[in-house]
Amino acid sequence: MGEEDSIYTQDGTVNYRGDPAVRTQTGTWRACPYILGNEFCERLAYYGMSSNLVLYFKHHLNQDSATASKNVNNWSGTCYITPLIGAFLADAYLGRYRTIAAFSIVYVFGMTLLTLSASVPGLKPTCVSKDDCHATTAQSALCFLALYLIALGTGGIKPCVSSYGADQFDDANETEKKHKSSFFNWFYLSINIGALIASSVLVWVQENVSWGWGFGIPAIAMAIAIVSFFSGTRLYRNQKPGGSPLTRICQVVVATFRKYNVKVPESKALYETADSESSIVGSRKLDHTDDFRFFDKAAVELESDQMLKGSVDPWKLCTVTQVEELKAIIRLLPVWATGITFAAVYSQMSSLFVLQGDRMDPHIGPTFEIPAASLSIFDTLSVIFWVPVYDRIIVPMARKYTGHPNGITQLQRMGIGLFISILAMLSAAILELVRLREVRRHNYYELKHMPMSIFWQVPQYFLIGCAEVFTLIGQLEFFYEQAPDAMRSLGSALSLTTIALGNYLSSLLVTIVNKASTKGGRLGWIPDNLNYGHVHYFFFLLAILSVKNLIAFLFIAKWYKYKRPIGTLR
Repeated sequence: MGEEDSIYTQDGTVNYRGDPAVRTQTGTWRACPYILGNEFCERLAYYGMSSNLVLYFKHHLNQDSATASKNVNNWSGTCYITPLIGAFLADAYLGRYRTIAAFSIVYVFGMTLLTLSASVPGLKPTCVSKDDCHATTAQSALCFLALYLIALGTGGIKPCVSSYGADQFDDANETEKKHKSSFFNWFYLSINIGALIASSVLVWVQENVSWGWGFGIPAIAMAIAIVSFFSGTRLYRNQKPGGSPLTRICQVVVATFRKYNVKVPESKALYETADSESSIVGSRKLDHTDDFRFFDKAAVELESDQMLKGSVDPWKLCTVTQVEELKAIIRLLPVWATGITFAAVYSQMSSLFVLQGDRMDPHIGPTFEIPAASLSIFDTLSVIFWVPVYDRIIVPMARKYTGHPNGITQLQRMGIGLFISILAMLSAAILELVRLREVRRHNYYELKHMPMSIFWQVPQYFLIGCAEVFTLIGQLEFFYEQAPDAMRSLGSALSLTTIALGNYLSSLLVTIVNKASTKGGRLGWIPDNLNYGHVHYFFFLLAILSVKNLIAFLFIAKWYKYKRPIGTLR
């Protein structure tokens, strides 16, 4: 399909099939079921495979608790770093549609390989009993190869799907703009419905049927995700790639330092294209802002900046919009940094929360046992409860008092979630204190499951779910809205890297704590048998870090200036 057959909206999105009347037949909520269906199935696949991974490492690859926890954190972290690759390709060259399609194929290949590594004799670990298995180096390597192929595949999907869904709503249309904010809530709800099935049904399959089926069903779900995505092709609005964002950023930096000694004039004297549209494909012009004035030097026009035939050398002279793109990214970085500690708290659900629950009584009735990893279902139920409450009750009520279209600002929403995450860590720490007191009182040290119901973990999971609705959804919307138009996939990827760095931070803290607490032959905070440990110290440590993080966030939020495309109200 040729470029001449495209219809562009004000914010850079494009409808294919040249007739303007077609615009009313594409995008908005009519295109979203296919995107939400894709996300539901992909998240079902991801969480179905990852929720119980720490116990697969421990019992089938024969890793100790600390190593299994670190390996899960490192792999999960990689899953949230690779989106930088997918985002760059989407924004610069491929567009979001092609990026999602290409990386989905890698994802399915990785899921298939993981299924084979857990089900085919010779490729799967040799087991003496259910939880007593031994994997060769080659078998472990095959498992990790499959996992890191999945990490690469998800790198092209995570940063693009949410942005692609938001692209279906035009910022120039007030009705569609309101729906865009609501889209992020329902997008996150679809993630958690997939996670709900994964952490209940699929974890049960892994524990009671086989790991081959436990990984095979997620592989099938991922194949269905691809079918759902392609089914909506004719309804999508697509944004044309704007060229390499890294090149544009480098051009601003180089042009700035070339004019190090040049004095910055008034903003009206800075260089900008005369056209109503930005010179950057798929991007609106941005108003000049007064902070980071040093970079305005790149937009100061000198005679030496002109090339032959009146053209401009972009490595010597940049537009105001291009300079403002860099400023927007710089403004995002402090907000981004405050998400790392929250992500470290969030990562405990797939590591230490599971190991904590594995030492508690999993029985429901006389015979049925709920796997420890399935307790994350209450995080999911919390999200499913809070998303419609927030969207249908909290936002309309807050809107009456604040007059803000979304009820509260994105930064206010994120701050509330950071506060709730502190309560989640305190809840987990207090539970562990009570649990260890019972262990000492009744000498339960060697019991596999002490007689204390695993459902005492529900409050900590529920609180993290509530924190997610405020912080993670707020962060998803914030980074999409505040990133420059031609860098929105990169903005989404940037928000996802906080999850990666949070996992790495958690892994680093576990390593430091283990090294420090095991000196002199002590068992340490996180031994294989947590009945001899002090995991509550680790939870208190995260709570203290979260308090400091919240204080830093409040100062950053007060300083932050929201992006202003030309024509919007200040």
